[in-house]
Amino acid sequence: MIKTDEMTLAGFCLQAAAQYKDLPAFAMFREGKIGSPVSYWLMGTRARQIGLLLEQLGVEAGDRVLLLSENRPQWPLAYFGIALAGAVSVPALTGFSAEQIGRIADHAGVKAICVSRSLASKIESPTVPLIFIDSICGEDGGETVCVSLNGVEKRLAMPAPDSSSALPTRRPEDLASIIYTSGTLGNSKGVMLSHANLISCARASFSLVRIYSRDRLLSVLPLAHAYECTLGLLTPLMGGARITYLDRPPSPSVLLPAAQALRPTAMVTVPLFIEKIYRNTIAPRLKASPLYRCSLSRPLAIRLAGRKLVSALGGSIRFFGIGGAPLSAETERFLRKACFPYAPGYGLTETSPLAAGTAPYRFRSRSVGSAPRGVQLRIAKDGEIQVRGPNVMMGYYRDERQTREAFTEDGWLKTGDLGLLDKKGRLFVRGRLKALILGPCGENIYPEEIEGLLGTSNLVEDALVYSGEKGELVALVHVSETARAAVNALERALEELRSWANKKLAAFSRLSRIEIRREPFEKTPTQKIKRYLYVKNDSFYGVTAQ
Repeated sequence: MIKTDEMTLAGFCLQAAAQYKDLPAFAMFREGKIGSPVSYWLMGTRARQIGLLLEQLGVEAGDRVLLLSENRPQWPLAYFGIALAGAVSVPALTGFSAEQIGRIADHAGVKAICVSRSLASKIESPTVPLIFIDSICGEDGGETVCVSLNGVEKRLAMPAPDSSSALPTRRPEDLASIIYTSGTLGNSKGVMLSHANLISCARASFSLVRIYSRDRLLSVLPLAHAYECTLGLLTPLMGGARITYLDRPPSPSVLLPAAQALRPTAMVTVPLFIEKIYRNTIAPRLKASPLYRCSLSRPLAIRLAGRKLVSALGGSIRFFGIGGAPLSAETERFLRKACFPYAPGYGLTETSPLAAGTAPYRFRSRSVGSAPRGVQLRIAKDGEIQVRGPNVMMGYYRDERQTREAFTEDGWLKTGDLGLLDKKGRLFVRGRLKALILGPCGENIYPEEIEGLLGTSNLVEDALVYSGEKGELVALVHVSETARAAVNALERALEELRSWANKKLAAFSRLSRIEIRREPFEKTPTQKIKRYLYVKNDSFYGVTAQ
């Protein structure tokens, strides 16, 4: 583990480059092969070159630089290069529209844009320099990069870093990155994270799981998201591990062959990845197995299925982090009984992102772990989870009102999530505070719990529960392939589903009807349904419209 006394991204990058030198830092998995290797030494060199280039293009300390690219080795090079220039990175999700990208660039007041060639079309009428980061080439001499200035593209030589190439010095408490969220409630904001926020979070994750230079990570989540950027980039680099990126979205047909070739020892993912593998592949085969049908041999069948899952992921997985959304109860029961090395976690962009987590095998069922070293958790009187620590954001960029509203009077961050803490400090998340539905007699109804119950049925791909115009509970369901194949019996089957669910629910939580949704729900990058797109009435949120 590198020393992180300086607590800045620039210092972090150069220290890692000096300590791990010729060890591999990044690679790309493309067409069945591992290519585009970048060593730690080359990471430090390229990052300094990008920092000097930004300085030559007029970027000064504190200026904002937009970073828009698919996952690739050049993304972290640009990220650290921006930090070495003393500038502030503004990572943008590739799924954002051109209009959204434009709004972010305008709101942040960016002075330059680091972009991949394939996404440059999302930058409409650029008025600042564009640096095409995927054009950076060559390990030995002749390094060049394509830059667009006022619409005219040029290929420039990368600046040669030497002892006289001084770059601005930043402090740990200075702003390092602005991450624009894409929340389930539609309130996208620019989260300001300092150097100390990000590095303290990465360092705190070592209290949960150690990463070593022998570790191999397969990156499957967008680097522009705080989850992957901190826990999938900074944490492994702190331990000298190798990170490999995919050249296309991580569908099972892409992910599994890559895992076989790379044999990763660690991954961080969202529940959707493992739930799809379990629901579509493991569960049908497991339930058809004679060993599973017999109660005496069922534990053995589950353990064997767990070994096959580890084998499918390359056979070397020792840490499989799951966060960003709730893991279904059925999938978790299987993973626990199968002794699969998964570890849940909880956090927000505003907490850099880790607020609670655990190591594999060391947590209670349905818990997301406990606060990492240096972080504090508490539950408010209304059940809201609140966080305090060095990982908590500086505030929302250019939004003093929402910043004030995000904190309590005594300085704790209000997460907007409901939860419980047990006597051992383990956190259990119940759902979103604004998603809470009040029953007819003031009962607290947690729609996520009902959605999780419905999701255990083979008929359901996704579910969204809300309060109707008359206060009745309604479930909007995106049916699974199993249900679509039985279209003639669909209405009867869904009525049976409603009846089945209601028998397991308290009287005030029972569903009045289930509605069919033919198209998949639109989701955030961490695969949470964007509730505000489907439920407009105020009674759903349990609050007065602003």
